[in-house]
Amino acid sequence: MALEINIIRLSMPYNLGSVNCYLIKTTSGFILIDTGGSNKRADLLNELNRAGCTPDTLRLIILTHGDFDHTGNAAYLRATFGSKIAMHVGDAGMIEHGDMFMNRKKGHLLLKMMVRIFFRLGSSNKGTPDVLVDEGYDLTECGFNATILSLPGHSKGSIGILTADGDLFCGDLLENISRPSRGSLIDDKSQARASMKKLRQREITMVYPGHGVPFPMSDYK
Repeated sequence: MALEINIIRLSMPYNLGSVNCYLIKTTSGFILIDTGGSNKRADLLNELNRAGCTPDTLRLIILTHGDFDHTGNAAYLRATFGSKIAMHVGDAGMIEHGDMFMNRKKGHLLLKMMVRIFFRLGSSNKGTPDVLVDEGYDLTECGFNATILSLPGHSKGSIGILTADGDLFCGDLLENISRPSRGSLIDDKSQARASMKKLRQREITMVYPGHGVPFPMSDYK
């Protein structure tokens, strides 16, 4: 039986493009991969309602990493839907402190300053994850036949979710805005290369990136 995947595409602030959230329907409820930014909370809630996802059916929120455009609605959904939040310990501090640069390498100081001013998580959007996941974490107990892959590179705690059918939800390690490619914002290039090597050793059919449209893994050159 093919996995039922609802792609929710939400606009980012300041015309910076869009970010993808993925709502997975399972036999025991829904799994939401990433939550978009808080600027489009109403749009996200409308899409969840349209898909039939209600507070008693959203079982788990999985965050592929700690950036504001992926975590902005997680705390709100936990408070209103009662859903647990799962993410890697490597990025947990980013949502706890609302700072997406707290565990990244030293980069462009002006960029860091701008992001910290305009894209910090407000106090109501911060929180501590309920479940810390790492390589090999099994999601079958949630009715989702998938496992967690540790895929650092974009951030230390970036993860992927790989289903038994070969669908990969990769966060920002890969993107497909103009063509399938490695993510445009990589914090640690050596870790990203190691993560890509890991993916080449797996049987992956379709890739569902954080930005851009899904694509067959065979299209990535």
